[in-house]
Amino acid sequence: MVQYLIKKILYSILVLAGVVVLVFFLFQGFGDPARLVMGQTGDAKTQENIRKELYLDQPKWKQFLLYVNDVSPIAIHSKEEISAKQLKGVFIGGERKLGIKLPYLRRSYQSKREVGSILMQALPGTIMLTIAAMAIAVVIGIPLGVVAAVKQNTWLDTSAIFSSIIGISAPSFFMGIVIAYLFGFVWTKYTGLQISGNWFDIDEVTGERIFSFKNLLLPAITLGIRPLAIITQLTRSAMLDVLDQDYIRTAYAKGLSKWIVVWRHALKNALNPVITAITGWFAELLAGAFFVEYIFGWQGIGKVTVDALEKLDYPVVMGSVLISATFFVLMNIIADLLYGVFDPRVRK
Repeated sequence: MVQYLIKKILYSILVLAGVVVLVFFLFQGFGDPARLVMGQTGDAKTQENIRKELYLDQPKWKQFLLYVNDVSPIAIHSKEEISAKQLKGVFIGGERKLGIKLPYLRRSYQSKREVGSILMQALPGTIMLTIAAMAIAVVIGIPLGVVAAVKQNTWLDTSAIFSSIIGISAPSFFMGIVIAYLFGFVWTKYTGLQISGNWFDIDEVTGERIFSFKNLLLPAITLGIRPLAIITQLTRSAMLDVLDQDYIRTAYAKGLSKWIVVWRHALKNALNPVITAITGWFAELLAGAFFVEYIFGWQGIGKVTVDALEKLDYPVVMGSVLISATFFVLMNIIADLLYGVFDPRVRK
C-alpha cells in the first residue's frame, strides 16, 4: 500500500508539472502583460520597469524557469528576492539560498496584492459552499439510491431515476438563476432568503463579520443538485449488482435482518464507484463553482477567478488554475486511500 501511495504521489507531481507548463504558455507565453499592468497610457520608461519586474525582458525559456522557481515548493532564491517577494519558508545558504517554501504565485496586475493572499482570502467561502453542497448530495443521494435499488421497479425507483435524470441534465448556471429568482426574489417574504449574499454579514453595531447560514442555503442546494443526481444513480446501480451476489443470499439464509444485509453488507461493498463520484465532485466544486458563486455573489475562488478574467488579471487566473489542479490531485489520492478502507481487496 505504501509503494502504491508513493507511486500515486509521483504521478501527481508529473500531472502538476504538466499543468504548470500549460498555464504558463497559455496565459503568459503570448502577448505583452506589461500593457495590461500599465493600461492604455504609460511612457517607455514605465513600460521598461514593468517588463523588468515581470522578467519580460528575458527570453521565454528563462521566463518559464523563473516562473517554475517561483511556484515550486523547493527553489533557489537570492536574499533580495526573498525580501522583495516576502517568501515564507526555510532557507539555507549564502547569497543564493535553497529553500522549502510556500509557492509564490506572484502579484495581481490590478491590485498589486499577492495572488496567494487573494485566493486564500476567498478559499474559506468556497470550502464552506463545497462542504454544504456535498453534504446535501451525500446525505440524500446515498439513501435514495439504496431505496431505489431495494424497491426496484416500484414508484419509488421510478421517481428516483426520473429526478436524477432531471438533476444531471439541468446545467448549474440555469438552476442557479431559477432558484435565485424563485426563492430569493419571488418568494423571498416566505423564505426570508436573498437573491445574493456573502458567507458573512456585517454587524451594524460592532462592524464585525458574522457567519450567515441563510446565505449559504441557496447556492449550496444549486451546487449539490448534479452530484446528488449522479450519486443516486451510481448507488442504485452498484447496489443492484451487489444484491445479486451469492454472499447476500447467504446472509439472508443465516437469518440476518434485511436492514443489516442491505446497509451493513451490501452498501459497504457497493461504495467504490460512489466514492469516486464523491471525491471527484468534491474536488471539482472545491476548485471553484464559477457560475454558481458568480450568480449568488458568493465570495469564493470561482467568483474571484471570473472577476480576474474580466479584468485580464492573469496572475490571479493562473494561481486559481494551479490551486484547482492541486485539489484534483489531492482528492484523487484520498479516493484511492478510501477504496482500501471500504474494500480490503483493493489493499492487495
